[in-house]
Amino acid sequence: MASEQNRHRILYLLKYFQEKSDEKNGVSIRDMQAYLQGKGINADRRTLYRDIEELRSIDYDIIAQRGKGECLYFLASRDFELAELKLLVDAVQSFKFMTEKKSRNLIDKLKSLVSEQDALFLEQHTTAGSQNKSLNEEVYYNVDRIHTAIRENRQIRFQYFQWTVSKEMALRHGGDWYYVSPWGLLWDDENYYLIAYDSENREIRHYRVDKMLHIETQEQERDGEEQFDQFDIGSYSRKMFGMFGGDPVEVKLLCSNDMAGVMIDRFGTGVRMVPVNAEQFYVQVDVVVSEQFLGWVISLGEGVTILEPESAVRAMTETVKRLNKQYPEG
Repeated sequence: MASEQNRHRILYLLKYFQEKSDEKNGVSIRDMQAYLQGKGINADRRTLYRDIEELRSIDYDIIAQRGKGECLYFLASRDFELAELKLLVDAVQSFKFMTEKKSRNLIDKLKSLVSEQDALFLEQHTTAGSQNKSLNEEVYYNVDRIHTAIRENRQIRFQYFQWTVSKEMALRHGGDWYYVSPWGLLWDDENYYLIAYDSENREIRHYRVDKMLHIETQEQERDGEEQFDQFDIGSYSRKMFGMFGGDPVEVKLLCSNDMAGVMIDRFGTGVRMVPVNAEQFYVQVDVVVSEQFLGWVISLGEGVTILEPESAVRAMTETVKRLNKQYPEG
């Protein structure tokens, strides 16, 4: 009975240090005694000194510092630094694919990793985040179902929807099921995508996780292992602008020197930039020539020009004609 009470006491004491103490907020022996008495446990000073040493012996970094007339103790080292948790909280708050409710639940769990005072700091300094959070409550569980299917090497089926003007979910393909082999998840432009192999069409495809409904694991093992054997998700995402599909082609871009950072941000530090003259360079990259890619080039103004292939130049010419027609002068 005494050993069980000792175990409870030291566990409660550890919990007290985790919740109430940090570098700016130490707790005294009297504070610890009052807390334990509230749990129905009496402990004298010597017992608490031994408990603190026991916690230190198993690598809990409990620091003693002299306060006003008494020694104060705090838990100095934690699994996450406050700055790291602030970064994670801001990231969770900005996730568009996660609903406001799920974001709040996850942030509350992150706050539990620090003292109550530091948790209050995290709450007060949480950014506003994304204003267009997902409305699909299944997203949080979709990710888990997809990971489970990948781990078990199983295909999945699901329904896919799109939003209507009346803000209602309309099932695509008349509500028919999509059958695919999941191989990975990709975070791109604030959205989460499933990267999968479509056996019927024999190609790699991607799907917005927040637009997937009723995911079910199938008995069939996954297809597409050969296609994904050398698959690079990072390279795949760089080719897709706005994750709009299509076949990638090699595009040659003429860029002004001040566009070097833009090219590295988009295509990575491995992108080859070949000087043309003192003011310009060109790059050759594999991209899907979609309206999103063309819009990206247009947004960079005179700093970037498409040189090759001719099909990409024609696509840009047609886009410029459409824009001139859509937004006539005068």
